[in-house]
Amino acid sequence: MIIPFLVGAGSGLSLIVAIGAQNAFVLRQGIRREHVLPVVLICGLADAVLEFLGVAGIGFVVERAPVLLEIVRWGGVAFLLWYAWSALRRALRPAALSAGIADAATLRQTVIACLAITLLNPHVYLDTMVLMGSLGNAQGDPDRWWFVLGGAAASLCWFFVLGYGARALTRFFESPRSWRILDSVVAVTMLVIAARIAFGGVAH
Repeated sequence: MIIPFLVGAGSGLSLIVAIGAQNAFVLRQGIRREHVLPVVLICGLADAVLEFLGVAGIGFVVERAPVLLEIVRWGGVAFLLWYAWSALRRALRPAALSAGIADAATLRQTVIACLAITLLNPHVYLDTMVLMGSLGNAQGDPDRWWFVLGGAAASLCWFFVLGYGARALTRFFESPRSWRILDSVVAVTMLVIAARIAFGGVAH
């Protein structure tokens, strides 16, 4: 029970603890202290549900549905390009944290953006449903369910740490220059990921 749980947690962390569109979005929301709880719950629970579906066998279907992945792929590219452009515009017109609260996004806007960043990336399905699903099923019964529980727990813990831990950077981001740096990094990150998805396809 303990070993498959830890293996699942380690496997999950190895896939999500890296700079990426989702982590960059959570980090920015955490620094702004803007709808942090819904964001971390959406990211963590989405990973958990997709990993569960992968272990349940849906990953096998997704792996053999290239048309579906292509639709998600180009939808993701379009959204990431739009988000990169938005971040670039903010970088060119940075504001201090206190000044940025007035134009905070609504909960609805934040949830839609979070869902798009989370679900419009074909790699999320390959990583959670296919890769984690394959690793989980290799554990056999009932260990595969402890594996997916470990992966889900790791995702939730990571996003909570990232979202709420970012608050420690609030003082640093009271400077407009700091926001220019962050939004520039976010813009570049989104562009790189969009390019990888567009030109690299969805194969590992």
